[in-house]
Amino acid sequence: MDELNAIVTNVSDVVWNVLLLWLLVGTGVYYSFRTHFVQVRHFGRAMKRVFGNINMSGEKAGKEGMSSFQALATAIAAQVGTGNIAGCATALISGGPGAIFWMWLAAFFGMSTIYGEACLAQKTKTRDEDGNVIGGPVYYIQEAFKGKLGRGLATFFAIAIILALGFMGIMVQSNSISDAFNSALGTPTWLVGLIVALVAAFIFIGGISRIASVTEKIVPVMATIYIVGGLIVLAINYRNLPAAFASIFVGAFNPRALGGAVAGKTVQMAVRYGVARGLFSNEAGMGSTPHSHAIAKVDKPQQQGEVAMVGVFIDTFIVLTMTALVILSSGVLDQCITDGMTGTPVAQEAFSNAFGGFGPIYVAICLMFFAFSTIVGWYFFAAQNVKWLIGKKALKGFAILVTIFVFLGSLLKVELVWNLADLFNGLMVFPNLLALLALSGTVAKMAHEDEVADERAKK
Repeated sequence: MDELNAIVTNVSDVVWNVLLLWLLVGTGVYYSFRTHFVQVRHFGRAMKRVFGNINMSGEKAGKEGMSSFQALATAIAAQVGTGNIAGCATALISGGPGAIFWMWLAAFFGMSTIYGEACLAQKTKTRDEDGNVIGGPVYYIQEAFKGKLGRGLATFFAIAIILALGFMGIMVQSNSISDAFNSALGTPTWLVGLIVALVAAFIFIGGISRIASVTEKIVPVMATIYIVGGLIVLAINYRNLPAAFASIFVGAFNPRALGGAVAGKTVQMAVRYGVARGLFSNEAGMGSTPHSHAIAKVDKPQQQGEVAMVGVFIDTFIVLTMTALVILSSGVLDQCITDGMTGTPVAQEAFSNAFGGFGPIYVAICLMFFAFSTIVGWYFFAAQNVKWLIGKKALKGFAILVTIFVFLGSLLKVELVWNLADLFNGLMVFPNLLALLALSGTVAKMAHEDEVADERAKK
């Protein structure tokens, strides 16, 4: 197992450090300029569009798709997962406080990338043989590259996302839930995995209507619970907040100046783990969230593009940042690095400083909501590609396989699960980014149409 883990780690490092690290951020920068920084120009309007239409009991999703908020809730369910707790802690341990700065930077540019993904998914959505609205990267990949090349790239993407999210990624979420409850309450990992698998299977069987119904209810509740708890911890540690913020900026460019165990980190490590874990968390450019944004019922693609940007903002600048500040203000990072601690236990240690014995339990409960909602969202994304690749008859078998992998994920070693997820997430990004770059003119045109409309409205 250790040899396999070493091989996966080496391959994943090449994929992320040599190729994707700069390609993903570069695409975000390129899209930011091509759309005239739509993430800044339309940020206020995007927030109004989302928070002015929150409805936890929206219309039932069906053949015509789902509401814009349900689509965002499904996307956020996938985005806000273990990456916001375990992934953030891992980034801090491996890259130091400076990793958070690079997470922010990647997320800022990623907001324009995900705007493009949502717009293209809306523009190329279609209907399946039963008349259901369906869409996602496989459709705009074929729009970007015609013929055999387009079909080949779309097929590669479909296979990669099925493996990345439907199997490996879901195992990461299940692993984090079982690990958290085992650390907090001593609950056997197999028992936690079994319970999670059974509940997940019940939701999978319900299809799109049950998935949309669950995500629109669970996402606002889980985010509120976690943010309130985090704010309480920050209020208790308020004297340490200036130093926590300072360590993020100093660590991004000069980690050695921080001293302690963090001094052993480098700028390269901060960039690598910050960007990788940040993109794993908010999924901008990865081609996952367009599956839900594609079937949102909106008047024009740009509207869902704006909504999609809010998902990245909530994931990274609110939820993930909350975890980082709790850990940094609690002063546990150096000792955790020295002790070789990583993942969820680091966050539990930080919350324990404020909540005592309830800290690990609180993190376990929040992580259960985060990770479980991600399991639901990722299953939906992967299932859409199974349907496109093989046909709807394969969905029942796929649901059974995913349920088994949810259980198996609770038993596997953390390092191997994370590294496999990193690798397969990296592989699925390539065809998606190629299509985004090829269709950047289309997205720029849509963004500029809104810009012209805004100017006319002012006059």
